[in-house]
Amino acid sequence: MYLRESSRRNKDGSKVTYLQLAHNERHPVTGSPVAKVIHNFGRKDKVDKEALARLVSSISRILDLPMTDSTVAVSDIEIVDSRRLGGAFVLDQLWTRLGIADALRSVATGRRLDGDLVERICFALVAQRCLEPASKLAAVQWVGERVAIPDCPEFGDDATYRAMDFLLASLPEIAERIFSTTANLLNLSCDIIFVDTSSTYFERDVADGEADLEQAKSAEEKADVKVKGIGPDDPGPDEEAVRQFNKHSKDHRPDLPQVVIGMAVTAEGVPVRCWTFPGKTSDQVIIRTIKDDLAGWMLNRVVWVADRGFNSAANRVYLQKGGGHYIVAERLRNASGEAREALSRPGRFHTAAGNLSVKEVVVGNGERRQRFVVCFNPEAATRDQQVRANLVAYLETQIEGTDKLSKSKRDELAGRLKTTPALWRLVRRLADGRFRIDKAAIALEEKLDGKWLLRTSDDSLTPTDLALAYKQLLEVERGWRDMKGSLGLRPVFHHREDRIRSHVQLCWLALLLIRVVENATGDTWRNVRHELDRMHLVTMETGEGRVAQRTTTTTGQAEILAKLDIPEPGRLLDFELPTPSA
Repeated sequence: MYLRESSRRNKDGSKVTYLQLAHNERHPVTGSPVAKVIHNFGRKDKVDKEALARLVSSISRILDLPMTDSTVAVSDIEIVDSRRLGGAFVLDQLWTRLGIADALRSVATGRRLDGDLVERICFALVAQRCLEPASKLAAVQWVGERVAIPDCPEFGDDATYRAMDFLLASLPEIAERIFSTTANLLNLSCDIIFVDTSSTYFERDVADGEADLEQAKSAEEKADVKVKGIGPDDPGPDEEAVRQFNKHSKDHRPDLPQVVIGMAVTAEGVPVRCWTFPGKTSDQVIIRTIKDDLAGWMLNRVVWVADRGFNSAANRVYLQKGGGHYIVAERLRNASGEAREALSRPGRFHTAAGNLSVKEVVVGNGERRQRFVVCFNPEAATRDQQVRANLVAYLETQIEGTDKLSKSKRDELAGRLKTTPALWRLVRRLADGRFRIDKAAIALEEKLDGKWLLRTSDDSLTPTDLALAYKQLLEVERGWRDMKGSLGLRPVFHHREDRIRSHVQLCWLALLLIRVVENATGDTWRNVRHELDRMHLVTMETGEGRVAQRTTTTTGQAEILAKLDIPEPGRLLDFELPTPSA
């Protein structure tokens, strides 16, 4: 049994708190504890405190407890606030350790902004991505009422967007500083950079037009310097992220406008930086932009690892500029002449790791020399065979009895099958338009089961190293899953294209923090977050003043802090409830 507070907010914005005597009962179905109210004392500001003190005194007599000064003192303690502390505390420590706080403050100072304020707002927005993804407007209430972020004043909607504009305008300088500190501190393997793209769509049924761009530029030029110490924006970076419709949407939502996002990741899965591009930008343009942007980052000899979408003769030459090298996948179907020759060459596979086998093939001589590695996975081959068998069985049901159909009906069926290339590859049409299963195409497909082909310009890496390096592209895929899942990259309702880019960069910083946590703890961010959320900061009002005390550290929390080399927060913290900044 306990005394609890409940509150509600009136239409005028005022908050009313009520006191209730309650106890917990287990739900008969779920088994979870459910609060049951025994008595309502009414509004907290009108409750008879002397009556409550007499109630405490009478309970003490029945329990044969002596009335002491401490008993009276307990009745005078009032809990005025309770906030989540653990997750924000850990993220804040890493935010500072990785140099992100210093980078933001120093860049902001160079732009005559309040560096401390803009840094705290940016951290609050990133922490919200990690802990409780929601809209930027919801972040204002989240910081003001639900989470304890030290030295973070209460801020408004306008300050939130000003901070996002600052982050975008100063992104190149900030990203380079963050990478320099992070790479040295975490001893990252920066000799291999993995590159991949994804896309995201926006909950808006029209694409960006010239009017939208002019409106965004005009808003930036006419920015009024009034919002809580954050000044006017600088011009944004050269990259341009405009929502565009794309019938080849990677998210299978051609009905909604999208942008393309590029990401560079180290071998440890730590994201180096993210880029946003117009929705129809090709992978060939993206890879060149990424290489150019990272060219001045004082990287050592770099091997770029990319999927087959980036593979073209021009791109391969571009990646070799400045002494760089590449590992790119080749298309197996519609392959180039060199790739077909590499696949047809005889040779013996040797085991690389686990069930992965590799075979090196060199095509051409002199300057035309090309190095390939054929990779084979027997488990993947079995899956390919089963998938093809299912496709053939489905095709047989679709073409059965079609010999008797009219030409127009058969053409209609052909149109449906062409929408799925995997099906259409296994079908052939006779001269009179009838359908048959293409046994020659099936035989060609069988030769590709479980295989993939890599092309590289690096002669120092062994075939095994090349195959394993390419498999680490899965780290980028994991990054996309986390950004779209745990970090709430979407749904997105931003209407200005510059805010789209800012939103992506906040998700990048959030992904950087959670990946560092996962690598250090060996656990998923979801599990770590759930354990840290149990740590709260409780603010109590006493006759001597207010005091903020955190809950006792659990065993799980202590293990997480130890693995991250972060000291426990003090039991009593110098934390004041947020007040509006001047």
